[in-house]
Formats: sequence, structure tokens, C-alpha cells
Amino acid sequence: QAPKKAKKKVEGGSNVFSMFEQTQIQEFKEAFTIMDQNRDGFIDKADLRDTFAALGRLNVKNEELEAMVKEAPGPINFTVFLTMFGEKLKGTDPEETILNAFKIFDPEGKGRIKADYIKEMLMTQADRFSQEEINQMFAAFPPDVSGNLDYKNLCYVITHGEEKD
Repeated sequence: QAPKKAKKKVEGGSNVFSMFEQTQIQEFKEAFTIMDQNRDGFIDKADLRDTFAALGRLNVKNEELEAMVKEAPGPINFTVFLTMFGEKLKGTDPEETILNAFKIFDPEGKGRIKADYIKEMLMTQADRFSQEEINQMFAAFPPDVSGNLDYKNLCYVITHGEEKD
């Protein structure tokens, strides 16, 4: 009988790659690549600072960046990045996940984002929206009279459907 090859035992989904679908892993990989500004395979404070700058947030405090980097058990390569997201997303509902994504653009926590700003971000970052996709979004969720998008309502409808109780 041929000797059995030693195989790493994966207990109860401890393999982070089994927590996500292939398409999700691809999206995380895109996000990681965007954030890894110097392309060294790791996300560090300088990468985070550059990522915030690309999103229009220029004066991020050093302590804030250090706190983010310290959340990781060590250098942040893609597997560590995915693991951190897996832990953050475990037990969160889709609405909370989407809300947290919007909160990046709303540091004061007002629940609204300038429609022009979100349009610019969606058309210039990552999986860029076309003008047609922007038009569809604003047709479904028109900005208020002040030109703000109520993203809390948007997240509710995305995750629960049109009808509110």
C-alpha cells in the first residue's frame, strides 16, 4: 500500500478561502490590490494613507492608521486581509456590511452622502460604474433636495426589498 500523503486538516472552516465564494474572493483580491499601493504584496500604513488620499480623505491621523494595522496579527498579506474580513463579516447581516461600506464615505455618520461625491467615487474607483448604471441608481434612489443620497434607506431596500413595515 502506497503511503498516504500528509494532508493539512481543515477543521470547521478554519480555511479562510472556504468561507467565501470564488467571486467574493476575487472582489477581495481587487480591493487588496487597490489598497496595496506600492505593490509589495502587503498592506502597511503608507498604503492605507495613500488609499484614504485616493478616496479624498487627506489628513488621516497616524494613530488611526496604526490602530488599523494593529488589528492584524502580523504583516497584512492577502490571506491575513481575507481572514480579517472573514472575522469582521462573521455574524453580520448584509445590511450592516453594506452600511459599513458606505460609512467610509461618511466619517461624521450623518447617514447621507453628497450624490455628486458618491457618483464620482463609483465612476472612478475599482469596478467603475457607467453613466447608465449611475442613472439607474439615482432613478431608483433620487438624492434629496440638498443633493444628498440617503444611503441608510438604500441599504435597507437592497437587503430587505422595497416594502417597509
